[in-house]
Amino acid sequence: MATFFNSIGRSMTRAPRNPKRSPTPTSATSATFPPEAQQIKGTPQQQQQAQAPQKPLYLCSPFVEAALVKGNFKTIVMLPKYVDIMEWVAVNMFDFYTNLNEFYGVLTEFCTQQNCATMSAGATLNYTWINQDRKHVHLPAPTYIDYVMTWVQNMLDDDSVFPTKSGQDFPPSFPSTVKHIYRQLLRVFAHIYHAHYAQILHLRSEPHFNSLFAHFLAFGTEFELLEVKDVRGSSSSPVGVGALWERWKGMGILGG
Repeated sequence: MATFFNSIGRSMTRAPRNPKRSPTPTSATSATFPPEAQQIKGTPQQQQQAQAPQKPLYLCSPFVEAALVKGNFKTIVMLPKYVDIMEWVAVNMFDFYTNLNEFYGVLTEFCTQQNCATMSAGATLNYTWINQDRKHVHLPAPTYIDYVMTWVQNMLDDDSVFPTKSGQDFPPSFPSTVKHIYRQLLRVFAHIYHAHYAQILHLRSEPHFNSLFAHFLAFGTEFELLEVKDVRGSSSSPVGVGALWERWKGMGILGG
């Protein structure tokens, strides 16, 4: 099967796909540039304390095994026969966004500027946003996530990026756009796992959220959207969910 990034030149005859909208409204923002990662700074003592956290709950049993779907996710994400690869990727990216947005909508009362003053994704990792002056700025997590989700929503609603009419081709830039969307959604997942997994457990939603994230990771691997550096981070600033990704790979649920 041709890979996603090698399939853009193919001609496509496509059935109509109705426009879709997010169930969780997000506000419009003036930010237009993607966020990047930046290591948390502080005194050597503060850095040492930050680097020695307790084991995250999502890596502890029975939570790490909790799932709605048992087995290998590769069978779920594989391109169905007779389905166009661009359409398959587009529909799945919309579904990932919608489901993640719904989960975050339930957590907004916990993800506040006071509780989440930065967009943390690991013990020593905060994400920063690139503003219109091309400068890295720290934002509270709810503001950061609102920027990301608003930007993704705008992409999904743009018929020139995600076409919905029969016979309308996807643009040549579609693979790179989808890869960028995937990276931003990964960061939202990373923050929720790092900062709000206790609330996920309180809602007894860990099987649902784990299955959504495992599906997301397996899909990203299958269609070359997942960059190892994004999910793993660096040795000095690891992404928290990188350990979960490694654990699930070892358990054989993310495919080959």
